[in-house]
Amino acid sequence: QVQMTESEGGLVQAGGSLRLSCLISGLTRIDDYSLAWFRQVPGKGREGIACLDWDGEYKYYEDSVKGRFTVSRDNAKDTLYLEMNRLKPEDSAMYYCAAAYFRDYRGLEELLSPTFDFRYRGRGTQVTVSP
Repeated sequence: QVQMTESEGGLVQAGGSLRLSCLISGLTRIDDYSLAWFRQVPGKGREGIACLDWDGEYKYYEDSVKGRFTVSRDNAKDTLYLEMNRLKPEDSAMYYCAAAYFRDYRGLEELLSPTFDFRYRGRGTQVTVSP
């Protein structure tokens, strides 16, 4: 059984930083999967914010987080990361990690689509940024 478990989020002041991790268990080969982070606010649609291919060579970011967020992965530790800096109140949301079963970097950016159908996803962790 595949499980994706996000680390605890939290309350951060605007301008602060937070690092999320996502431990992935149960995959036969984690390097068969491209990975992503998305977020969602109640009453709004899903927003893809970052994704990377099987070895992290190729990465894409949503415009509002470019230059502030960094996505990375450690396949040896079965873990996905999201480093968030210069946080803003509008970054407040439930954050989710997700996995898509393909390695090819072509089409990777589609993981940021709000309608992309991930094979697996975590249950989410709340991040709240105070003004």
